[in-house]
Amino acid sequence: MDAQTCIDRWKALQRRLEAAGVDGIVLNGGADLEYLTGYHAMPLERLTALFARTTDDKPTLLLPELEKARVTHLADAFDLMTWTELQNPVARGLEVLGDAKTISFSNDIWGTHVLSLTRLAPAAKLLTISESIGGVRAVKSPADCEALQTVGGLADQVMTMVQTGEIPLVGRTESDIATDISEHLLRVGHEKVMFVIVASGPNSASPHHHPGDRVVEADEMVLFDFGGTHKGFNSDTTRCVFTGPIPDDVQAAYDALMDAQQKAVDAASVGNRIADVDIAARSTLDAAGYGEAFVHRTGHGIGLTVHEEPYVTEANETAIVAGHAFSIEPGIYLDGKWGMRLEDIVVIGSDGTAIRCNNTNRNLLQVG
Repeated sequence: MDAQTCIDRWKALQRRLEAAGVDGIVLNGGADLEYLTGYHAMPLERLTALFARTTDDKPTLLLPELEKARVTHLADAFDLMTWTELQNPVARGLEVLGDAKTISFSNDIWGTHVLSLTRLAPAAKLLTISESIGGVRAVKSPADCEALQTVGGLADQVMTMVQTGEIPLVGRTESDIATDISEHLLRVGHEKVMFVIVASGPNSASPHHHPGDRVVEADEMVLFDFGGTHKGFNSDTTRCVFTGPIPDDVQAAYDALMDAQQKAVDAASVGNRIADVDIAARSTLDAAGYGEAFVHRTGHGIGLTVHEEPYVTEANETAIVAGHAFSIEPGIYLDGKWGMRLEDIVVIGSDGTAIRCNNTNRNLLQVG
C-alpha cells in the first residue's frame, strides 16, 4: 500500500470521528489496522494497535519492539512507537492520546487491554467503534466499491457453472461438489477460498451447513453459498437449484423470496436507514406467511473481511450513505424439508442507489 492511500483513509476516518465527537482512537491489529497502515500484524497476545487523537495529522502505530523489523514504515502516513516487555503497552499508547475525553476502540480488542484503558484513563468515555461510527471500513471508496464488483463477478463465473450444470450434482457428495467449487474459484481468479456451503435436501434448511458425505439426490433443493478473496476484497453469493421438476409449494415460496430480496434492494438507498432494508425483506416474507422461517438478519457488510459493519438488521438505525457495501440475503428454512436463500452483494453508488455485485440468474433453476 502506498503512503497517499493511507493518508487519504486516515483523513476520511478523521472526519467521521470528529462528527461523532470522538477525540481519541485505539485500533487493535486486524483488518482495520491493515486498512489504515498496510501492516498485517501477527495475531499475538502482545498489543499492536493504532493510537491517535482525531486532530493528529498522522496516527501512531504502536507495536512490540521485537516486531519493528516487520513493518514497512510509511513515514508520511503514520508515526512509529514501540514498547518493551517491561512496559505496559496501553500506558505507552496513552502518551499519544493525552487527555482525550472520548476514546473509541476496536470491537475485537482483548478485554485485558480494555481493562487497562479503564484503569489508566478513568475520566475518559470509552466506546466501541461500532457504537461511535459504525465501523472503520463501513464506508467504502469508489475504488473499494469497484473491487467488490470485480470479485463479485469472479464468484458469478463459478455460480454460472453450477446453474448450467457444468458442475455435476446428482450422485455426488456435498463435499466433493464443494471441492470442485473451491478449485474453480481459484481458477477464475480468487487468491483464497474463504468458504463453500453446499447444502442438499433437508440440509439446505441449515443456513450454515458444512458440506458432508450426503449424496445429492434427484428431486431436491441444493443451496450454494460461497466466496473468496481477490486483491484483498471478498465475494459472497448464494443461489439455489432444484434437481428435478420444481413442486408448486417450493416455487411459491421461492417467488416470495425473490420478491423480498428485490424489495430489500429497492430499500437500499440514500435517504433510508440500514434497518429499512431488513424491514423490507422481513415484512414481505411475513405477509407471504414465511416470517417465522426467516431466522437470520438480512445481511452483513463486506470488504476486507467477509462479515463487517454495517449489519443489516431492523435495529440498525444507521443512515445509508454512498459507499456502504453489504449483502442482501433473505432466506426461508423449513426444518426436515428444505431451505432457500438468495444473496447478492450491493454497493451504494454515487447516485444513492444500490448496485448489485452479483448478476447470475436469480430464479430457482432446474438442474441435473
